[in-house]
Amino acid sequence: MKDNEQLEQNKREQPMSLWMKAIITGFFGGVFWSLVGYLAHFFHFTELSPNMILFPWNIGDWKYGKAGNYLAIFLIGLLSIIVALLYYVLFRKMQSMWIGIVYGVALWVIVFYVLNPFLPSLRSVSQLERNTVITTICLYILYGLFIGYSISFETQESEHQQTKATNE
Repeated sequence: MKDNEQLEQNKREQPMSLWMKAIITGFFGGVFWSLVGYLAHFFHFTELSPNMILFPWNIGDWKYGKAGNYLAIFLIGLLSIIVALLYYVLFRKMQSMWIGIVYGVALWVIVFYVLNPFLPSLRSVSQLERNTVITTICLYILYGLFIGYSISFETQESEHQQTKATNE
């Protein structure tokens, strides 16, 4: 055995990049909070379900059922990757949970006011039931908090590990 070869048990695993952690956080955050939203719809806390993002496309009546909701949850997970990467680029160094909460409220405003014309099944906020408005705002706040805190925490941990490695 050569001296410069390392045994497999002595090799260090390369840490996952912050970009990849942000992508994973975004996908699972989108899927998880969409599932919570689907549950809220199931228990009639909100009149909106995740499959509303499929309504603009003419892809068949299946989009109104469970299959449509499950596909929409997956698609929201993919869209959430973009949202998480945007947070990573803009706010990853900020350590306050309030940034994530404000980010969630901003996303809610974007979806319910800016994107409203592009989602024909989404009525204006003034026409939605009060429970729907309150539930969706809360879901977006929790989603923003999840994305924000997770990404900021990973960034802080990575910087801490790098500082620790340079000091050794």
